[in-house]
Amino acid sequence: MQVVGYDTGTPALLVSASDGIDSVALAPGTELDYRLGDRHCAGTIHDDRHVACDNTRAPYCSDHRHTWVCAKCTGTCLKDEMDCYEDHAVYLAAFAPDTFKVGVTREWRLDTRLREQGADRAAHVRTFSDGRVAREYEAELATEITDRIRVPTKIEGFGRAVDAAAWDALVARFDPIETFAFDYGLDLAGSPVAETVATGTVRGVKGRVLVLDHRGTTYAVDMRDLVGHELGDGGTDRDLQSSLGAFG
Repeated sequence: MQVVGYDTGTPALLVSASDGIDSVALAPGTELDYRLGDRHCAGTIHDDRHVACDNTRAPYCSDHRHTWVCAKCTGTCLKDEMDCYEDHAVYLAAFAPDTFKVGVTREWRLDTRLREQGADRAAHVRTFSDGRVAREYEAELATEITDRIRVPTKIEGFGRAVDAAAWDALVARFDPIETFAFDYGLDLAGSPVAETVATGTVRGVKGRVLVLDHRGTTYAVDMRDLVGHELGDGGTDRDLQSSLGAFG
């Protein structure tokens, strides 16, 4: 049994099984009791079946790594033929306390894309009729507003509020079409401990980060770091870093 992917929408972990792919639900209150084993390439999923790969590179080897070329676009199409002829939204996203980014997505996916990233707040600032022009505008803004935020940076802001003054000042420059505020129901008093583990009680999922409670400590798990691991039953047998509150 191997973790072969994850779904931020449901949310769930995707696990290989003898008869296909199992979906392990990550609803709040779910108890996970897995031990992480060896990690290797997660292979690929074809027709709802897992095609295994023994390559030691994880989460994916060079044969199974997929790069979405549109994510690298700055206005010059990298495909053989441009195919992004639909409305695209340029957005700003806030991650507590004061990290802001610019991004582009198809307009109809805007809410979904923001939740996939675990944004705390967001603003739809411009709409363009195709992806090429939207990416050009994004590239202009990216000279002063980052277009990439690492997961550890996001985790550091869990349990904290967005700097409202800084965010409002940024958004005010754009006369936004629509604004968003998200609540992922984590009810955190402070930042959780970053760890790679699949044991504990699910508190919730924010973007691709799974938040678990285990032995008095709250952990934040980047689900991408679980992909490729073999799973065993019985819970973790590792010594995990604990929060100070666990010793109170």
